Amino acid sequence: MKSAWMLVAGLLFAIRGVLVKLASDQFSSAELVFYRSLFGLVMIYWVIRRRHPHLARPFSTQHLRAHLVRSISGFVALLLFFHAIDVLPLATAVTLNYTSPLFLALLLTLWHGEKPHWPLVAGVTLGFFGVVLLLRPSLESAQLSAGLMGLASGFLAGVAYLNLRVLSRMGEPDWRTVFYFTLVSTLGAGAWAARNGWHAINAHAALLVLGLGISATLAQLALTRAYRLGNALVVGSLAYSTVIFASLFGMLLWHEILPLQAWLGMGLIVISGLVGVRTVGAK
Repeated sequence: MKSAWMLVAGLLFAIRGVLVKLASDQFSSAELVFYRSLFGLVMIYWVIRRRHPHLARPFSTQHLRAHLVRSISGFVALLLFFHAIDVLPLATAVTLNYTSPLFLALLLTLWHGEKPHWPLVAGVTLGFFGVVLLLRPSLESAQLSAGLMGLASGFLAGVAYLNLRVLSRMGEPDWRTVFYFTLVSTLGAGAWAARNGWHAINAHAALLVLGLGISATLAQLALTRAYRLGNALVVGSLAYSTVIFASLFGMLLWHEILPLQAWLGMGLIVISGLVGVRTVGAK
C-alpha cells in the first residue's frame, strides 16, 4: 500500500498535463514552465528555511557543476514536454516523455561500461517500434516536430535522472537538488518568455496557473513519499499509471480517440519502459 502513493502521483501528473493543455491557449510553453517552476521554487525555499533553520548556508554546494547539468537537462526536458502537450494528444505526449526510464537504463549501461543485457536489448527494440507506431500518424503532418520534441524530452529526462543518481551518491540532499532545478528552470524559462513577450493574466488564467503549480508540487511530494516508503521497482512500474490517467482525461475532455496502432505503440513503449525500470533497479 505504501507504493500506492505512486498512483496518487500518477493522477496528479496527469492533472498537471490537463492544466498545461488548457493553459496553452493563453500562454507559451516557456511561460508555463516559468510559473510552474516559480511556484515550486517558493515552496521548496519555504520548506528548507522552516525545516533547516540551523543551516547558515543551506544552498552552498561543492557539486555545482553536477547540479547545473541535472537542472539544465531537466529544464529543457520540461520545456519540450509542455510544448508536446500543447500540440499532441495528451496520452501521446505523456507516453513519449515516459520513455525516460528506457533512456536511463541505456545511459547507466554505458556509464558502467557494461555489455547490454538481452532483456535491455529487447526492451530497446520494443520501445523503438512503439515510438514508430505512435508517431506514424504524424510523420507527414505538422505534429512530427512536436512528436520528436516529446521523444527528446524523454531522453533529456533520462539524462536528468542519471545526474540525480550521481548527486545522490555524492551525498547531496534531495531538497537541494530540487532547489537548484526549480531555480534554473525559473530563470531559464523567465528569460525565454521575456524575449518572446509575456501574456496578460486574467482570473481564469490565474486559476489554471495556480492549479498547475499546486498539482505539480503535490505530485512531486507523492512521488517522493512513494519512493521513500515503497518498493522502488513497484513504484517505478506504477509510474506508468500517468499514461492511463492521461488517456482517460484526453478522451473525456478533448475526445481524443487514438487509432489502434497508436495504442499498440503506447503499449510497447510502456513494456519497454518497465524493462528499463527493472534494469535501473538492478544497478
